[in-house]
Formats: sequence, C-alpha cells, structure tokens
Amino acid sequence: MFRKYVLFSLALLLVLTGTAVSAKSPNSDLVKNGKIQWPDNQALPTFAKAKHLDVVDLRTNTGDEKLLFTTLQGNVNREKPRIYSIEVDYEEGNYTWLNDLDVPYTMIEEPWNLLMKYKKEIAGIIIYDPDVEDSINVATTMAGIENAVVASPELAEKLTNAPYNLKVIEDLRGQFKDGLDAYKWQFENLWSKTTHRMLVGLNPSRGVAIPEDNWDDFQTIIQEEEPLRDSENRDVYDLDLTEFLGKEAVYLRFQDAFSNDGWGPAVHEVTVKADGKIIAQFIPGSSEEEPFLYDRNQSSSDERFDGHRWADNGNYFVYKFTPPAGTQDLDVSVDMWNQFKVSASNVQPQSSEKTEPYGYLRDYAVANRAMVFWLESNVPEEKELFESILSDVEPNTPYLGWFGNDVAGEFSSTELTSKHSVYVVPADWFNNMTVFSSEKRNLKKQKPLPAPELTNKIYVTFTLGEGDNLQYNQHKLRQLWDDEGRGSVPINWSASPLLYDAAPSILSHYQHTATENDLLIAGPSGAGYIYPTPWPDDTFEKYAKQTNKYMKRTGMDIIYALNRVDEQNVPLSESEAQDYIDYIDPKGIFLSWENTSGTSILNGKLPQSILRGASSVGEAKAAIAELSAEWEGKSPLFISMGMLSWSVTPSDIEEIANSLGAEYEVVRGDQYFELIREANGLPSK
Repeated sequence: MFRKYVLFSLALLLVLTGTAVSAKSPNSDLVKNGKIQWPDNQALPTFAKAKHLDVVDLRTNTGDEKLLFTTLQGNVNREKPRIYSIEVDYEEGNYTWLNDLDVPYTMIEEPWNLLMKYKKEIAGIIIYDPDVEDSINVATTMAGIENAVVASPELAEKLTNAPYNLKVIEDLRGQFKDGLDAYKWQFENLWSKTTHRMLVGLNPSRGVAIPEDNWDDFQTIIQEEEPLRDSENRDVYDLDLTEFLGKEAVYLRFQDAFSNDGWGPAVHEVTVKADGKIIAQFIPGSSEEEPFLYDRNQSSSDERFDGHRWADNGNYFVYKFTPPAGTQDLDVSVDMWNQFKVSASNVQPQSSEKTEPYGYLRDYAVANRAMVFWLESNVPEEKELFESILSDVEPNTPYLGWFGNDVAGEFSSTELTSKHSVYVVPADWFNNMTVFSSEKRNLKKQKPLPAPELTNKIYVTFTLGEGDNLQYNQHKLRQLWDDEGRGSVPINWSASPLLYDAAPSILSHYQHTATENDLLIAGPSGAGYIYPTPWPDDTFEKYAKQTNKYMKRTGMDIIYALNRVDEQNVPLSESEAQDYIDYIDPKGIFLSWENTSGTSILNGKLPQSILRGASSVGEAKAAIAELSAEWEGKSPLFISMGMLSWSVTPSDIEEIANSLGAEYEVVRGDQYFELIREANGLPSK
C-alpha cells in the first residue's frame, strides 16, 4: 500500500512539473529532456554544446559523495553541460581529454559549493538502502525521473539541513528484501516513466581502491618459474606456514606469476592442518570455501576439473585461515597448476571486496532518464527479469554498461541481448558522457593506403582489440595512442563507430592525430557489440544499416567481429555473411579470437581473416613462427594477429615487427584485405 501511495504521488508530481518521459511509444523522444536532441535515426543522443565547465575533483571523496555529485551532474547537464567530474586517476591523465575539449573551465575547490550553485535545479533527494546495494540503481533511476540526487542515509542528514535544506522525495530503506525484489518493483513501477530508447546496466558498487602498500607484508612461498598453460605442473603442493603464526590469522594469496598472458593460478582443492588436525578442507566454488575466501578480487570459479578457482593477469584471490590459539605447526596442501605465485602474511590486507558506490556513467543515465539495473544472465530468476526488460524495447536498442560474472557473464549476456535484438555498448567506466556527447566536432575520415605489389611474401597485420568498449576508447586507448612506438609500424586500432554520438571530440582526436600507419576499424561487431548468429534474422537488417551509416560517418571500412553461441566461437553463416555484404559492404572482416589464423572469401565476395590472439611479445613471435612454418614461398601467405590491448603496446608491436625476416611484410588492414582480394581474383575496393 505504501508503494502504491508513493507511486501515485510521484506520478502527480511528474505531471505538475512537466518532467515526465513519454511512455506512449518506446521510440518516442522525451516530452521534456532539456536540450538533448535524439532523432529517431540516431543511435545515441546529442547534448548541447558545452560553453563553460565547472570541474570538480572527487578523487579523495567517498563513494557516496561521488554518487551524489554525478547524479547532480546528470540533472544539471541535461539542460546544458556545465559540470565535469574527475573521479579517479585516469590512465590517459586527469585533464587530457578536458583540455582537448577546448572549453573554458573553472576548478571548484569545494564540491559542496557546486551543490549550492545548482541547488535550484534539484527537486530533492532519493535515499538508497545500504542493506540492499541494488537500491543504488533504483535510486539512480528515480533521480532521473524526479530531477533528484541520490544520497546515503548519512549524507541525507546533511542535505536536509541548512544550508541545503533539500526535501526527501523517496526513502528506499526497508522497501526491498534483495536486489531482485528491487528490480522487479522498478520494472513494474518506474519502467513506464523512463526512456525506452536505451537500457543501462551498472554494478551498484565497485571495490574500494587498494592502498599501494597493501601487499608489502606478504612473502612469496612458492612460484612457478615457467609460463605454463597446459596444466603439466599440476600437483599437490605442501606449504609450511608455521612462520606466520603468532597473530589472529594467516592470509594466503594466489596470483598470476606471469600477469601479461592470462594463464594464472588454477586451484582445485585446499587442505589446512593445524598441528596435524584438519581445520579447513574445500574445493573452490563450493559452499565449504566461502568461510575462508577473504578476497576473491576478480577471480572466477566453476565446475571444470571437478571444481576450481583461477585468477589471470593482475587478478588474485586471498584465503584467511584462523588456527586455534597455541598452534605450533600450520601446513597447507594445495592441488594447483599453471602460472601460480603464492604468498602469505599474518597482517590483514585490505580486501577489494569492500565496496562503495561510484559515479561514472550515472550522469548519462540520469540525464537521459534511463532505467538502471544489474541482472545476471546465469542466474535463472534474474535472467527471466532481464529477458522481460529486453522484450519490451524495440529492435536495435542500445544497452549501455556491462555485465557481472567476468568473461562467462560477457559471453552469456551478450548472447542473450543479441537474441533480443539489443546491442551492447560497454561503458560502465566511461565518465562525463553528458559532456562528451555534445555537438559534432571537426571529424576527419581516413584516406585509404594503396597496397604494395603482391608478391610471394608473408603478409602480417596487427589489430588491437577492445574497440567496442567506450571506456577503453576513453582511457586505455589514449594511453596506447600516446606510446612513443605508435606510427613506427602499421596497426589496426579497433574503435566504436558510436563515438560519433557518444564522444565525437574523442573520435576527432584519433582521426586527426593518426599517422599513415594507424588505421581505425570498427570494433565487435559493428555499431554496437553483438553476436550475429543469435541475433534474429528479421531484425539484423536494421542493425546492419545502422552500422553502415556510422561506419560511413566515421570513415571506417573494416569490421572486427565476434560471433559466439553457448560461449563458443562459431563461423558466420552464409546468410549472415550476405547481410554484411548487402547492408554494410566492408573491405573485409577480422573474425573471432583464436589459437590459429586463416583467410577465406565469404560468399565469393567478402574477405575474412581469423585473428590469432596474442597477449605478449613472446606469444606473438611464437605464433607467427608457427603459422609460417609450412610456408614454401610459392604463394602469398596472410596472417592476422589480434593483440591484447591490456598487455601489449605499439612499442611491443614494433619489436615484433622488427624481429621478422625479409620474407615478411607488415601491412595495414586495408592493404591486407586488398592484397587478399588480388590474390583471390576479386575486384579492388
């Protein structure tokens, strides 16, 4: 009854203030949404041009304060971009993109002064429930509808008193039993008041920053010295932790000994004995593991190998064992394999599982009055609700944000959204999109580079992935782009054609500073991340035509595509290939991320090359040598390398290229596909 009363009051307020979103048609524009422009034929909205920005540095503020000020930013920037926030230390530099905007700005030394400045543009506050973390997302949705800010109960006390004197529009404490309950209520009661032209998926919180000295007290106990990947070193390793006794607990950390290639420790079983008596014994992923799993970080577990946990690259996991008082000997036996590094300490480290709210994309969600949620496609009840939401939007609707459960979540969720004709725009760590989604700026299309004369050589092309990921385009890509090795050898840089809408100034920078050796290509699998096979045949034309339009606008003419079913890479069918030919007509397609490479001509017209993935210089050199081993020099050979953007730099690619012999020639992607066309008797494009 209480919720119904709140809903009626909310609806009445929206009618009186004129801030409601039209729910007559999922494709209709907002009745009143500031100066945001969103024509029916445009993928993402365009915000008004920023003329002056108030820049607020929130790096030392709490997560709750970041949540407060970014929801303020969304409401204020809806009318005209005026607030720019700095939440963390960005890879590309905190002021790099801000200065590239060429918009005058003023640094706001005290964030709370910003709230006072724009107080009249805020109707009140929505209080989230700390006991139900997902209520942060529901509160974010309501903040957009209500022109409100989101606050924790503690901040609400401050905001309701002088000098702010903001009223409480809604207090979500005690309203939901868990996250699923919160999202069901939101779908039933708020969905009709939000835009149906985009969905936003955000984790309600993130791990707090780990101090730099967090692991200083840990001592390495055992470490694999070889970069093994085939579990040949699987064994039960006995670790003596007696020297770490004397305090309340002992902490055991597992991490990747070679963090640049993605084959970290894999653990099947752990047994802990105190003075010969078992005090812990478990298989990772089981309920028995939970009491001892102090910090799972970004590790994963599943039922393979009869149950195991692993952590690749920079990820790790930590177990906490508390031996009985007076224990004299502490021994741990671990069934494990691959590239493990195990360290121990009796000093409690800070856990990455301590979480706090964050801002990032929330300004964009609030400004566009989008519904924000976080549902797991691998949990049946959550998947059911997720599908209900996906079924209630028009084909070719964007889902901005990301998914939970690491790689498994990405594969299953992208397949699920594709089945419902919804494309993914990874953007959960993109910041200030309400500023970057402004009027179009001085875009420049790249010119094609003529191919060299076709001879009996081995032609190699290098592609950096992750281009569908808008936050990668904003952060890591800029860091790689500024690497001193860029421009020395040809590189294909995957990027999102949707930068044309989401961040034209960022796209413009890459276009204008590209050398002759830099080629921008479309990231998976066009204008938005999808898997073509799960995508319904009767709506693919709409997605493909949008891809064609944005590729032409950005000057991209090559696609890097991914295609998965049941988490497995699958080839494009004849009809899917024909759709790419008929509606997009790219120069070529880089497909998948495999342990091999190969070229083919799809439907007799479209060159396709399988990317051979590599995450390090050594792996790439070995892969190229392996793929070239049986070449006899009687015809050209084509090798396309997919380079892991998180661990490989342009300087690394330069090193790889310089190591190749005279029989190799490194070419740009457009040259590569032109040579394949010529070698197969196809007309030039």
